[in-house]
Amino acid sequence: MRAARLIRMALLIQSNPGLTAAALARELEISERTVIRDAQALQEAGIPVRSERGRVGGYFLAAGYRTRLTTLHPSEAETLFLSGVPSALHDLGLSDAAETARLKLTATLLPSVRQAAESSVRRFHLDAPAWFREPATPDLLPELARAVWADRAVELSYARPGRDGAPPCVVTRVVEPYGLVLKAGTWYVVARIPGEREGHDGGWRTYRVDRITALGPAAGAQEPFLRDPTFELAAHWQARSAAFARALLRTTVTVRLTGRGLRRLPAVVDGAAVADALASASAPDPAGLVTVDLPAESEDVAFDQLARLGADAEVLAPACLRARFRERAAALAALYQAGPQETDPQEAHPPEAEPAEGAEAEDQR
Repeated sequence: MRAARLIRMALLIQSNPGLTAAALARELEISERTVIRDAQALQEAGIPVRSERGRVGGYFLAAGYRTRLTTLHPSEAETLFLSGVPSALHDLGLSDAAETARLKLTATLLPSVRQAAESSVRRFHLDAPAWFREPATPDLLPELARAVWADRAVELSYARPGRDGAPPCVVTRVVEPYGLVLKAGTWYVVARIPGEREGHDGGWRTYRVDRITALGPAAGAQEPFLRDPTFELAAHWQARSAAFARALLRTTVTVRLTGRGLRRLPAVVDGAAVADALASASAPDPAGLVTVDLPAESEDVAFDQLARLGADAEVLAPACLRARFRERAAALAALYQAGPQETDPQEAHPPEAEPAEGAEAEDQR
């Protein structure tokens, strides 16, 4: 474990001279005291690591020194060959370049490592789009990707969805595109508004690429914009996604759940809402029922979600939502009320048949 960490530390210093102890500690997920001890261990192993104090100080390797630690282990090659998403590379217009890079890398690997890498490709595949959705590549995605690579500010027109059935509202903005994210088959661009960096949100915006109707270079932007060196796309997306999901939860529903309903709740409700509901859960009553306060986007959304739990969920409040479930229950009872054409109850429920060939595909939904 420590040997692998020392190798990572040496490679980090080689590729990023001047990293501070704090930066190395964050990257390696260790304490700064451990960084100092590891640097001493590298020196004892013959790797000329030196530290410099001051405003531009940090850790460096001796001038001209290059580590010989760049040979790939089979497990590292397997991971590298799994890191690409074929559909995403195709959307970005990079599939040919990625295949060329893969062939070049394969040609440089030792035979044993090459076999491990090729084996991983045969065993694992990442299919990014969700089920029952035909993925479509936004027409402007390749051009937007080029702007991201070049750190080039762009002017875009964006069709903002209208509320309550109103038509979309098209807005035009100049933005600095920092990165692209593929989420469940949908592309998003994370961008910054140049004149709003001092605002409460730092000027950050997220746009669905398929809603961008026009795109072009920003007027007067001849040079690349200066990127914020502290920006990390993955961390930014994770934080903003969590905040967005929680911001949608504008109402609260009080629900009494059976044990089965409590177990099934994560399958029908978003993660943030589930976490809050479980935190509010009461102790089970004598019948084993638990009462929770469930955050929801709206009463309509809560109705659709909780209806999937059937009799395992009873809405206690608000009263108007409880009334909707009462009406739904009455309508179902009337629909399924036994009629004169009803067959014998024993015949109405025949023994469970053997699954048909190919039925296992149902498990993929």
